[in-house]
Amino acid sequence: MAGLRCAACGEVAAFAWPRCPNCAGEVTPAEFGPEGTVWSATVVRIPIPGRTPPYALVYVDLDDGPRVLAHGDEAPSIGGRVRLLESSPDGDLRVEVLT
Repeated sequence: MAGLRCAACGEVAAFAWPRCPNCAGEVTPAEFGPEGTVWSATVVRIPIPGRTPPYALVYVDLDDGPRVLAHGDEAPSIGGRVRLLESSPDGDLRVEVLT
């Protein structure tokens, strides 16, 4: 996953910030993942336009990278390991649970 890393303080970000959101330092492009640790997860069971429940929303702390929100077919255990997959046609990050 493409993101940014601050040259001054090492802060990482998944968004295209013009400066570091932590210290306002210079940022450089960085690649993160594709694996990470589950910080939190939930299963959405309420239908909303464009989504077919149930599906999982998963916050992932990428290895040496930022925390990102991704979609999954199942809710992994907190502290479990996941891998980022290609984004969906809607641009949503997707994850698979590692065993």
